[in-house]
Parts: sequence; structure tokens; C-alpha cells
Amino acid sequence: MLHIHDLHKAYGQQVLFDGVTLQLNPGERVGLIGRNGHGKSTLLRLIIGEEEADAGTIHIPRHYRIGHLVQHIRCTRPTVLEEGCLGLPPDEVHDHYKVERILFGLGFTETDMQRPPTEFSGGFQIRLHLTKVLVAQPNLLLLDEPTNYLDILSIRWITKFLRSWPGELLLISHDRTFMDAVTTHTAAIHRQSIRKLPGGTEKLYAQLEQDEAIHEKTRVKEEKRRKEIESFVHRFRAKARQASLVQSRLKLLEKMGTREKLEDVADLDFAFHFAPFNAKRLTEVQQLSFHFVPEQSLIHNLSFTIAPGDRIGVIGKNGRGKSTLLNLLARELTPCNGSINSHPQCQIGYFGQTNIDRLHAERTVEEEVASANPTLDRTRVRTICGIMMFSGDDAEKRVAVLSGGERSRVLLAKIVAMPANCLLLDEPTNHLDMESVDALVESMHAFPGAILIVTHNEMILHALATKLIVFHQGGADYFDGTYAEFLDKIGWEEEAGENARRVAKAWATNAEATPLPTTAAPESTKKERRRQRSVIVAEQSRVLAPLKQEIAALEQQITQRETEIAAANQALIDASQSKDVAAFVALSKTLKTAQQAIDAHFARLETVTQQYEAKQQHYTALLSESPDDNG
Repeated sequence: MLHIHDLHKAYGQQVLFDGVTLQLNPGERVGLIGRNGHGKSTLLRLIIGEEEADAGTIHIPRHYRIGHLVQHIRCTRPTVLEEGCLGLPPDEVHDHYKVERILFGLGFTETDMQRPPTEFSGGFQIRLHLTKVLVAQPNLLLLDEPTNYLDILSIRWITKFLRSWPGELLLISHDRTFMDAVTTHTAAIHRQSIRKLPGGTEKLYAQLEQDEAIHEKTRVKEEKRRKEIESFVHRFRAKARQASLVQSRLKLLEKMGTREKLEDVADLDFAFHFAPFNAKRLTEVQQLSFHFVPEQSLIHNLSFTIAPGDRIGVIGKNGRGKSTLLNLLARELTPCNGSINSHPQCQIGYFGQTNIDRLHAERTVEEEVASANPTLDRTRVRTICGIMMFSGDDAEKRVAVLSGGERSRVLLAKIVAMPANCLLLDEPTNHLDMESVDALVESMHAFPGAILIVTHNEMILHALATKLIVFHQGGADYFDGTYAEFLDKIGWEEEAGENARRVAKAWATNAEATPLPTTAAPESTKKERRRQRSVIVAEQSRVLAPLKQEIAALEQQITQRETEIAAANQALIDASQSKDVAAFVALSKTLKTAQQAIDAHFARLETVTQQYEAKQQHYTALLSESPDDNG
């Protein structure tokens, strides 16, 4: 059991922790949330001893083993499997199947087991080290943004794995869906302190909002009371008859103390700059094919259209070609076959991981943003820097000194500065905290143009995607439907051993079981309304999709039965004319059965339609009560 007491940590003038206390009880899986730069990763480094606290204690019981991902990975065994087996406890050194189970879950294949670890990318080497940590079965597992290195299938697998984790877990992740699915408690680093509660992120965020509202109300009341007492003292200080009353009031003032006004916490608040576009199609992709090596095709005969308002999720395992597709659409690669035809007015805003690497290290934030659109004056550039949380002197920071999250915000700022009607976003949430992810999702909702987004975050897919490009089965396919519909109708081929329909319905069931936000209280901030709206939209998609699918299935069944009845009626006429009594009786029974089935289908259709309409009205009402601040 880990116990942190009265912890203090600061870097110069920046105070991260001021008297922090936190305890992890047996079996607790705790999600650690907070703004970037507020100390989440620092807390993990303090626990494992990579840094020292300025004051306070971190008590770790004897023989209590802590597992974590190291920053500098070094492999010492000739094969992936042998390297993974280094993590096995001494009494399980021959249980290779435990290592293979985790390696397969994290995306390695049977043939990968005998390959040298050095042949794999940095992301897969991190997965290999994660396997060693997991198979070691430490008492406490520390994970800092593990989903940054995992694709969507690996995230789905490790979610199930961690939900059955027998020990303690302290998890940092910007992926709200992943964190809420895994953890039993949530702890927030907020204003140099830590607040921990049982339950998910939404509950804790709501509690923090409520606490701050109460703090502000109490502060205002105390300030009013203080002024009243000071006024009394001022009026009667010189009157001897009131001396005792004045003294009692002065003592009361001393006891009251002063409740400080809370400083505003910086938050993203932006809208993408839309370039007007009136045509029906932005881009048309026809029979697109691409490969780096002829015998390893990434994309083959892919066709789809991008129209204003489209929200296209690009999904699949790592290394299958998702980023390559965006590079092709951004004209940074040339197709091997096929064509990409864009309207002359199509203007692309491209957020790619390679684009972050192309930021000029010696430029300031302001200079980088200004370079995206030379027509902007300095005031407008500074405004964009400010909404991306680079206000004042922060806009003068050189890119070279920025963190990964800060560089992501610089690239977003450059896209905001440049008018666009088609956004290509490749894992834009990596390095962003949850609040920034909420702001990004809201801004994508409000954008009138088209968006293609590569993401492994299922919350974003449920909230945004109305169409998909799926990289699987050795190629890429276009799917005209939501992510929930994809899970229900097709599902992931790697999860074929499970029932894909059950998986999709489980998502919908979980959504219905989750308490939905109601009308925001008057004290709710813009940040809270944004978070509520993001959750509502995501859950609306998950709840309505199965009902919509059932309605379509019932309508198809009714049509099929009506076709059967029409054919049976004609056959019945023929049997009557030919005086075939046996056929006449059999066909009469067939007609009766078909009509009964139609009646049952219609009854069910009416029920499901009413449920769909009621839930649709419910979500519409919730969204109207949670206004879009960018709209």
C-alpha cells in the first residue's frame, strides 16, 4: 500500500505540490488527471525515486514491488520472446505462454516471436517493455500515457487486461474512455493539491467544479462580512462606550483569515478558421493504390469522396497505412495508381506527427504561428497564441524548449491561423491533456468543413465519425456508417473469436448505464459545458446506433415477408384453380404464419421507433441545455 504524506515539490517559482497527501489502498486502480505541466509525470518519478521531494514522505512497504516503463529502453536478448520472458518472476521462468498472451494482445504476431527486438520500431519496443512490466506482476503498476504507443485493437485488449489487474494501478492517460473503463478511482492534481474520489473522471471533474463554486461563494460572503466589520470598527473606534465591541470585532477579523480568490486555470478555447466553400465535393479519391515496397501494398483500389461536413475516422492497427493516406491527401506523397482530385477551392489544414518535427527549433511560438499566414497582423497572431495557452512571454518561447504537448498546440495554432475547409488530423490528441482534448472535440464539432482524423481514441470515434476508412485484412476499405455500426456489422477481424455484435451492444449498454449530465448549474464554467457536451454527443451515438440498426433490420424483415405473401397469394390462386387441396391448405398456413410474423415485426418496430425517438429527443434536449460556446 502506497502512502504519500505532506509532499512538497517545486521547480524554482513553479510550485507543483504543496502539502499533498495520497493513499492507494489494496486493489485500487487510480486514474491520475490534471493539466499538462501540473505534475502528473513528476509524481510518478517521485514514487520510483528518480526525483526527490522538497519535503514530505512517500512510504512504500517492504517487499512492495513497483513496475513502470523506463524512458531509455535497452534490449539484451536475441528474440522478442526471450526478451519478454526476462520479466517473468523466478518461479515462472518457464511459463512462456504468459508472455506470448500479452505480446499477442499488444499487436505482435507468431512470426515476431523469433525476430530480434532491434528490428522493431520504437513504439513496438515500448510495447515489448510493457509486456515485461505486466508479466512481472508488480504490486503497483505505474503507467504514463500507455495508449500513445498502442493502436486501437491493443487498447481494447489492454483495457480488458487491466480491469482484472489484481494489484494497485496508477494511470496517466488523456484517453477518458480508456481511463474510465480501467480505473476504480480518479485523482486530480489541481491547484498544487490532489483530490481522490471513487468513480470516473466525470464525477471528479464535477466535484472540483462544485468545490470551486462553493469556495467562490464563501469568499464573496466572507469579504462582504469583513467589510461590514471593518466599517463598524471605523465608525466606533473613537467611542469609549463601544471599545469592548470594537475589540471583539477586531479579534473576529483576526480569526476569519483571508480566503484567496482562485486564479483562472488556462484552457484551450478556439475555433478552426473556415475557408468558405459552396460546391458539393471537396475531394474525390478514385482507385487509389500506394506502396513503398511493391510486394507490400498499403492501399489498393480505395475510392471515396470528401464532402463539406464529413467526419471520416481513419482506423486500424499501427503500420497499416493510416498516416500514409493522410500524406497522400496532403500531396506529400504521390499515388502509385489511381487519382486524388480536389476542388480548386479546397484548402487543407494538416496536423501530422511529422509536421511537429518540422517546426523550426529556433523560432519563437509567435514566429511559427505567423509563418502559417503572412496576412495576419501581430495582434491577431498574438490572439491565436493566447487561445492556445501561449499568452504574454510564453509566446516568445523558442520551439526548442517546448514539451511535446506544447509543440502540438503550436501546430494546432498554425492550422487555426490558416483558413481551411478540409482538416487532416493525424493523432492530434497525443500529448494533450483531457481538457485540451475536450476543447479539440468541441472545435471539430463546430467546424463547417470536412475532417479526416486518424485516432485510436474510441470516445472521439463515437462522438465524431459518421464514416470510416478501415485499414484491415491487408488493405483499406471505405465504410459508410458510424463506429458503433462498424463494430456491430463488421467488427475487428482480430476479435473474430469474440462476438462483434455483443461488443457493440456492450458499448451501448455501458452508455445507457452511465449517468448522463443534466442541465449545467448556473456556476458551471465554459470548460464544464464543453466536457458535458462532448460526453453527451459520444453517448448519443453509442445509444442510438443499435436502435437505428434494429429499425433497419425490422423494415427489411417486413419487406421480405410481404414478398413471401405476394408469392404465396399467387400460388394459392393457382392451387384453387387446379383444385389442389393439399397445396391450398399448406399455402393457407404459410400465409397465416407470414402475416403473424409481419404483425409481430410491426409491433416491435413501433416499440423500437418510439424508443429511438424518445432517446433522440432526450439527447437533443440535453445538447440544447449544454450550449456550444463556439457556435
